Amino acid sequence: MHLVFFGPPGAGKGTQAQKLISDFKIPQISTGDILRAAVSKGTELGKQAGPLMAAGKLVPDELVIGIVEERLKEPDCKTGFLLDGFPRTIPQAEALDKVLSKMGKKIEHVVSLEVPDQVIHERMKGRGRADDSPETVQKRLDVFREQTSPLKAHYAKVGLLRTINGVGSLDEIYGSIRKQIGA
Repeated sequence: MHLVFFGPPGAGKGTQAQKLISDFKIPQISTGDILRAAVSKGTELGKQAGPLMAAGKLVPDELVIGIVEERLKEPDCKTGFLLDGFPRTIPQAEALDKVLSKMGKKIEHVVSLEVPDQVIHERMKGRGRADDSPETVQKRLDVFREQTSPLKAHYAKVGLLRTINGVGSLDEIYGSIRKQIGA
């Protein structure tokens, strides 16, 4: 199973992703995690990304895609994977398709957890983190929507988008995801 998972901060992606990777025995691949791993392993691409990350700069698409490609070639991805936080743009999605095509694979489902802003604000309030002020949360939601709306339209057009209502019990939401991905 080859999945892309996205949803706004506080939508419950992490919780639902954990259930999926456990049930399907596939790795969850977060670009942040693999960038940090590439840097710590000292891979060629990691050596290029490290100074950029240390300076707080964005890592260019070509580099991120190269690091994702390295990660997808690892043995634990043989039966599938769940990409979390990647792709973020249409050019990244197109590059991912090319990488997977070379490997004889393709994205099967793009799961989008949909949660109203008001619900996210309530959830974030409950976490009690310093960076979860209503203004900060709203800004993160606005940036997320701005970045992902073209991507959602792209995946809807190619028939891969699975929109899930992210409000309800954890089991109800998980049941909806399983049903939408035919598992």
